[in-house]
Amino acid sequence: MSPHVFADRPTGQPPERGTVDALISQTRRLLGDVDAVRRETPGPFDGEADAELRWQRALYELAVHQLSDLDRHLAQLREGPAPRPAAAEQRHSSLVSRVGSAEWNLLTDEVTWSDELYRILGRDRLAPALTLDELPALVHRDDQPRLTAMVTDCLIDGKSIDGEFRVVRPDGSARTVHMMGEPVLDADGSTASMWAVVRDVSELRRSQRAVSETRDSLQRQRHIAQTEHRLAVELQEAVLPPWRGSLRLPHGLDVAARYLPSPVGGLIGGNWYDVLELPDEQALLTVGDLSGHGVAAASGMAMLLGTVRGMAVCAAAPDEVLARLNHLLLASPGPSLASALCCRYDPAARTLAWAQAGHPAPLLFRDGSGRALTPPEGALLGAASGARYGPARETLRAGDVLLLHTAGLVPRHNGDIAAQRLLALAPELATAPSAQECVGLIVDELGTGEREDDACVLVARIGP
Repeated sequence: MSPHVFADRPTGQPPERGTVDALISQTRRLLGDVDAVRRETPGPFDGEADAELRWQRALYELAVHQLSDLDRHLAQLREGPAPRPAAAEQRHSSLVSRVGSAEWNLLTDEVTWSDELYRILGRDRLAPALTLDELPALVHRDDQPRLTAMVTDCLIDGKSIDGEFRVVRPDGSARTVHMMGEPVLDADGSTASMWAVVRDVSELRRSQRAVSETRDSLQRQRHIAQTEHRLAVELQEAVLPPWRGSLRLPHGLDVAARYLPSPVGGLIGGNWYDVLELPDEQALLTVGDLSGHGVAAASGMAMLLGTVRGMAVCAAAPDEVLARLNHLLLASPGPSLASALCCRYDPAARTLAWAQAGHPAPLLFRDGSGRALTPPEGALLGAASGARYGPARETLRAGDVLLLHTAGLVPRHNGDIAAQRLLALAPELATAPSAQECVGLIVDELGTGEREDDACVLVARIGP
């Protein structure tokens, strides 16, 4: 059967040495920069929280592998091919470490392998090179059909070879190789031989798998975090008082509140607000948060709200409520009190009795200006054994706006700046027609930024 005839293909000219030197310099500078950044990436990694760092490190490792390979390829281009049989020497000018070459002469049945190909395949240099019919014996069983198809397409249809398969070495170890080749034509345009270069890409593919696996792990963790965040927000909102928007109490007290979840990745759970009309026609206003987050904090918050309401209904003063609540939480295994603000408003006397436990003091806006109320003595940070919370009292006027909020409303690192921004809203709050409008102004100013925790905001407008 006569060899097949294919159209002639132009041969490329080798690049100028100066051009290659410039490319090598650029590659080595980039390799040094990437490797320096890689070395700064922390490790080893422990726990699921480090998935993104593992993914970043894997990408750096892959980039270093690829740039190192590129550097070796360019160096071989500059230095020229290593000594080899003349027939192969004329056609292969880009062989580098971990890259071997082979040529199968279809007319003489002669087979030529480079020393590097022997090393890649793990075969003795003195053993005869394998023919195309014998080559599949080195290939993993599952990949043999792929190699056979590539060789057949090359010899019969003149198609270039470009594909990967696994080879099994005599010692039983497996390597992944990438073969590229094409038919070689004689002077009459007939197929005379087939040549190929074989590159060991095992480490490169390992790095790519590491990137893929860490990326998949990171995506799974982000999905889990988003799901947990959504469920925590739903639970938190289910526990908070059912009313939304403005709530009008007797004697003209106009109240509005808003729960502000943290962004995905922030902390959810334990923040509360509450408003309750008491039997003596006074009103209870509270905000605060528990230690811990998630389901445990939300469940503890439900118990806490019921307890605070019960004590307030029994006419306990705000400082007494916090002291008893502190004692109760310290004696229970659940979350402890992180901070709280408890206020009791008497509309007849227009007085506000309040107590504070490590919480931002209420802000009072009056006549277009604002200020923080002076904290009472004993405003301790959270729960502590034997804690005492001193009482405070403030006389209010018609038209006053009282702002209560949890600490999570603003990032911890710029709380003073955020407080100034809240106080700067005084002129707008003075002209707002309702407590709900006041809440909207506050949320627009501070409620849409990046927060570490969820937060609660409560506004009360004092009626005539």
